[in-house]
Formats: sequence, structure tokens, C-alpha cells
Amino acid sequence: MSIIPFLLFAFVASITPGPTNILVLTNSQHFGVKNTLPAVLGACIAASAIVLISGAGAGEVLRQYPLLRQMMSGAGVLWLSVMSWQLFHAPAASLTSKKPPRFTARAAALLQIVNPKTWMMALAVVSVFAPVSEHALRDVALMATWFLAISVVCLMCWAWLGRAVNRLFRTTVAMVRFQRVMALCLLISAWAGMLG
Repeated sequence: MSIIPFLLFAFVASITPGPTNILVLTNSQHFGVKNTLPAVLGACIAASAIVLISGAGAGEVLRQYPLLRQMMSGAGVLWLSVMSWQLFHAPAASLTSKKPPRFTARAAALLQIVNPKTWMMALAVVSVFAPVSEHALRDVALMATWFLAISVVCLMCWAWLGRAVNRLFRTTVAMVRFQRVMALCLLISAWAGMLG
């Protein structure tokens, strides 16, 4: 296995904006970096487990059954649409006592499981980067471990960015506008993923 191209792929897949990144950012904005760590770990562990499961062959089911993939995609988009609605209508973070629902470790893990893009990413990792050898499962497990490490670092960057938002947007109006932009980004990324 050529490790450098794989690490670069894992970095790009983890750092680029998507539903999980946006939810980590807004959760950190409302609840702080420390309280966002469980969501970061839940998302990263689930995504890494999906890489491992895909390498073991279960990910091929999504290729063979497009209806299952569409049902997962629909469920994920509906869930993310509700979350974006809640974020859009939430009061400004840290400026009022009422806060939107917390993005938990369980919710973050479930998001990865119902997100066909996570499964397709995992299949790409396995098909492009996993070597064909007698120790294929061991190699895939190593890739999943590397992916876990990189994705934790990348999502923590999003969590720290969420905390910095509170320092940048000091008025209620500015904070609400920022949250609404993030809500729209979440909604767009969810629907673009399903339609794309």
C-alpha cells in the first residue's frame, strides 16, 4: 500500500465541508470544544468502522442494491433537513440560554451509517488503496486506523473553528446570520449529496 496518497485522500475526505463538519462546527459554537469531542469521536469511529466493514466485503451490498442506497440517502437527507431547520431557527449561540439540540456521539455515528457517501468513500478507499495480498484484512484494518487518526484531527479543527466563531461574531444579529448560513450550507450539502 502506498501510504502517502492514501493519507492525502483521507485528509481531503475529512477536512472538506460536509454535513458532519458543519454539525461539529455548530455544536462547538453552542456547547464548546470539550462537549463536542464525543460527536467527533462518534463520527470518526463510525466512518473508520465503515472502511473496515467495506474492506471485509459488506460495502459491496450498496453497489448491488441501489434501492437500499436510495433509502439510506433519503433517510439521511430528511434527518439533516430537520437538523438544518432547527439550526436555522435557533437563537444566537452563547448570547441566550436556549440552545439547539446537541449533536451527540450517537447521532454523529448514525449519520455516518445512513450516509451513502460515507460508504462510497469507504469503497473508494478499499478499491483504490487496499493492496491485494494474503494479509488484505490486516491492511484494511491499518487503513481504517490511519483514517480514524486523520479524521479526528480534521474534525477537531472544525470544532476549534466553531469555538472561534463566538469571538468573531459578537452581536446577536451577526451570530444569527452566521448560524443561518451554516444551516443553509447543511441543507445544501445534504441535498447535493443525494442528487449528486
